Amino acid sequence: MIKVLALIFLFHIYGQGLCHNGTRPNIVMVMSDAFDGRLTFDPGSKVVQLPYINYLRELGTTFLSAYTNSPICCPSRAAMWSGRFVHLTQSWNNYKCLDVNATTWMDLLEKNGYHTKMMGKLDYTSGSHSVSNRVEAWTRDVQFLLRQEGRPVTQLVGNMSTERIKKVDWKHTDMATQWIHQRAASPHQPFALYLGLNLPHTYNTESLGPTAGGSTFLTSPYWLKKVSSDLISVPKWLPMAAMHPVDYYSTFTKNCSGDFTVEEVKKIRAFYYAMCAEADAMLGQVISALRETSLLNNTVVIFTADHGELAMEHRQFYKMSMFEGSSHVPLIIMGPGLMSGLQVNQLVSLVDLYPTVLDIAGISAVGNLSGHSLLPLLSKSSAFPKRQHPDWVLSEYHGCNVNVSTYMLRSGQWKFIAYADGQSVHPQLFDLTVDKEELHNVALKFPDVQAHLDKLLRSIVDYPKVSTAAHLYNKKAFGAWRQSLGRNYSQVIANLRWHVDWQKDVLANERAIDRWLYGSF
Repeated sequence: MIKVLALIFLFHIYGQGLCHNGTRPNIVMVMSDAFDGRLTFDPGSKVVQLPYINYLRELGTTFLSAYTNSPICCPSRAAMWSGRFVHLTQSWNNYKCLDVNATTWMDLLEKNGYHTKMMGKLDYTSGSHSVSNRVEAWTRDVQFLLRQEGRPVTQLVGNMSTERIKKVDWKHTDMATQWIHQRAASPHQPFALYLGLNLPHTYNTESLGPTAGGSTFLTSPYWLKKVSSDLISVPKWLPMAAMHPVDYYSTFTKNCSGDFTVEEVKKIRAFYYAMCAEADAMLGQVISALRETSLLNNTVVIFTADHGELAMEHRQFYKMSMFEGSSHVPLIIMGPGLMSGLQVNQLVSLVDLYPTVLDIAGISAVGNLSGHSLLPLLSKSSAFPKRQHPDWVLSEYHGCNVNVSTYMLRSGQWKFIAYADGQSVHPQLFDLTVDKEELHNVALKFPDVQAHLDKLLRSIVDYPKVSTAAHLYNKKAFGAWRQSLGRNYSQVIANLRWHVDWQKDVLANERAIDRWLYGSF
């Protein structure tokens, strides 16, 4: 705590202008994975000690309504790096995202004189993630129901002095701090540093074999002590039979349809919060390096995440959902010449970071961006015109664990969720002012609101057309993959993450895929 107070004191002394000594500011972005944005402001911030996030919050601007543009790793990051909605770049799933030569805001910073460095988890170009992950996404609307994940579990490791659990993240954090110290020797050229963390993303469940997904919430007693167990809420669940059909599919394929005790749910949530505390410490190490090198006074620091984590809300873990735990991301920006202690209610999303970063660097954005600069909302200076930001945000999802393309529009008090062609699957509508837990679909109760938001959504994206494009891509990509396997196809597809359920009726599952690919026969 003393260290954090010292940082605050120094920032108040030195952080007085967007440019220090006439130079453009340095830019440091720390992007975590699966960090629930509601933990960065009250009341969520009280459940776990996050001193460095609180430090950024006190000296920077916290966006209270920041959303991912797609609640899964690669498409979300594709939107952030490109500044464009995922349907515009056809970033359909974790396997299909941006081309390797796509222009990012980091490329433009480098082109305009910044010394740039990207390290840690990047995950925005096509070709990554497991075979299971891509096949599950391609076959999402095949008429079968298979569990694709391990049941969410917890694992405690180490003891009260075990701090470094996620070794790869700490390695990259150490590299980032070393790089900052090296840059201090060349103060005349501004720099931009991106650090991508895996935490607090769940760990792979090793006991389930090499194809297993990430269903283990893992931490040590050291981090667990940062969590206020008496403040951990137990989310309410709808009965399975009362769920929206898409949510039912998600709950089942995520292996969450079985029984969970209250103690299990609270433990999963406690371990998740502890993993967030470890990620916060990595952010703190980066901030401390900036202070130690006297660079903090001329550096804009941005903390965000690709998506959130449900942590057993709505009887689910992971993301891949438009519910708040999955879609609401942290966004805090601190730097010279920017407002301190400000909380902004404006609806914003990750595509806004592209034009914001360029605005901070004094670079004009080119091309048709989906986002809008947030600098007018942040800056102390009146030189930045107070351009009106749209009063809505768009998120969309076309990947695994959800059996139709999904579109979320946040506007005012409302969250509107449309599916597929807008007709074959009924929509959901939540009034977040009175239903923060999103348990009451009021689409039928407020038909005029539903009609208005559907019209607004269609003015932003022709979502029936996009859904068709994603569906056709899935068939084409799966067909090509299947053909590439030749005679090995049956063996490979039977041994993916869904192998336990697949083996119960191999022939029926293969026939379901054939009907999907080729029609009834």
